[in-house]
Amino acid sequence: MTDPPELFTIGQLSRSTGVSVKTIRFWSDSGLVPPADRSFSGYRLYDTEAVARLDLVRTLRGLGLDLDTVGKILDRQALLSEVAQEHVRALDAEIRILILRRAVLRWVATHGSSQEETRLMHDLASLSAQERQQIINDFVDETFAGLDPTPIAQAMRAMRSTLPEEPSSEQVEAWVELAGLVSDPSFKQRVREMATASTLPADQSAEKWKYQSELIAEHAGAAVAAGIDPASPEGQTILNRIVAPDLPTEDRLALADTIGRYSDQRVERYWQLMGILNDRPPFPTQTPLYDWLMAALRTTPVS
Repeated sequence: MTDPPELFTIGQLSRSTGVSVKTIRFWSDSGLVPPADRSFSGYRLYDTEAVARLDLVRTLRGLGLDLDTVGKILDRQALLSEVAQEHVRALDAEIRILILRRAVLRWVATHGSSQEETRLMHDLASLSAQERQQIINDFVDETFAGLDPTPIAQAMRAMRSTLPEEPSSEQVEAWVELAGLVSDPSFKQRVREMATASTLPADQSAEKWKYQSELIAEHAGAAVAAGIDPASPEGQTILNRIVAPDLPTEDRLALADTIGRYSDQRVERYWQLMGILNDRPPFPTQTPLYDWLMAALRTTPVS
């Protein structure tokens, strides 16, 4: 003759599992943890199987499964692995939304945006991948409408400009900033101006321009890092290492204007943001170097 199974009152079950009496009673009424028997006084009694079911219900509820889904798993109407996979997909979508929201809030905190700008940033970040790509496509189409193909237009069309399937926080924030940038009419106008300008000064080959760029990076970069005034005698000495010391004033000013047509901090930022979206190594900003060079060129040399 076997011993009768051990039975527990709802209070004993609560104390042994840490689940409140109220919750156990609710799950019991829902059919998830049915009592094995009742006492002579009508109180519910639970066996060891109920303890195991209660533990599983608590685990599944802790993972975010609703009561109906938990019931189907307990009744073997649904496989736990299949349900888990569905919830993984749902959690992934929720995580992406939370990352987007965090990016918007960081943008607002950093830029002190107005309510309208905040709403716009949230709307832009919440778009689908196709809708996000369409924003960039529209920007490129509007900016270069009616123009012959140029290197900058071809580069902007070619580079992927939307978030990857599983973006990092940095990539989401880059997209939010990029979306705001390409929505600015003044930015579109500036890019169009750069596209319509000649690619290089007429008397300079690509090889010579590359050489000068290396000189600018070396000497103007050092001047900017050291905080040297481009109009100072020391600044002019550094300038003479980049351009010929006897370059006529008219040519100095023309070169400064040429550099000004192609140097723009927002355009440079566009490419930095694109690099983040495409997992490319970051590159340091060059705009301060060219600003320094332009200021030095526009300083009247001492005769």
